[in-house]
Amino acid sequence: MIVSKPAVAGTLESNDCYVTVLPNHSSGIQLVIRSIVMQKYGHLIEKTIREVLEEYQIEHVSLTLEDKGALDFTIKARVKTALERSV
Repeated sequence: MIVSKPAVAGTLESNDCYVTVLPNHSSGIQLVIRSIVMQKYGHLIEKTIREVLEEYQIEHVSLTLEDKGALDFTIKARVKTALERSV
């Protein structure tokens, strides 16, 4: 799958996250994660994102995630939705 246009998913409400994806045809995968629980769960958030990118066979994307305490299944759903909207 190729990310061809900017797309977003989610909200900035409590227990949710806001995901933005942009095409990035030259530098691979760029992740920016901002989370209220970054110190404790940041590595798991990144792992969840990378699993979805691998599932969708994404090799080039700029992805920003603003997390307000979302659970992993919410993060997966938001990333998948943003990716689906971007193609």
